[in-house]
Amino acid sequence: MSLARLLFRELLKGPRTIDGPPADPLGIEQLGLALGERARARLGRSLRIREVDAGSCNGCELEIHAVNGPVYDLERFGIQFVASPRHADVLLVTGPVSLNMVEALQRTYVAMPSPKWVVAMGDCAADGGCFAGSYAVLGGAHHVLPVDLVIPGCPPTPEKLLSGLVALLEVAAVGGGAEDPA
Repeated sequence: MSLARLLFRELLKGPRTIDGPPADPLGIEQLGLALGERARARLGRSLRIREVDAGSCNGCELEIHAVNGPVYDLERFGIQFVASPRHADVLLVTGPVSLNMVEALQRTYVAMPSPKWVVAMGDCAADGGCFAGSYAVLGGAHHVLPVDLVIPGCPPTPEKLLSGLVALLEVAAVGGGAEDPA
């Protein structure tokens, strides 16, 4: 088929769009508000997250992009992803810890101010997932860092991510959470 014919056929079909999600399908508004309130109660300010991809397939990163996108819009609740670990409260680890990322994860954790928490997002960050046993993979994040919360799933949905962060801050408000082990 010629390029002109293919282009003409596609132009006649019209746009291929799908309907957006319902206004608030699973109580995202309530989850986000609860997360923002707990962050301000525990920290006196908004929660800041530093995400590190330790060797993932990028499935979890797609969900992180979704939670920052216009449907979930995490920043409207005051929750921000930051570029520097020096500004972060939560280290969000995705993917299995590859041998090449061990030092980077440790340095990121050390650079974070206290109080700080480590969240393993997804099955790979929890125990290596489908990459477990590979010669290039150490395993889950708990092999390198003290993990405070595991959010299961391959990948976990934005709702699970928000619910997990709310649970993390609830435990932290009662006195849990990792401090410097030294």
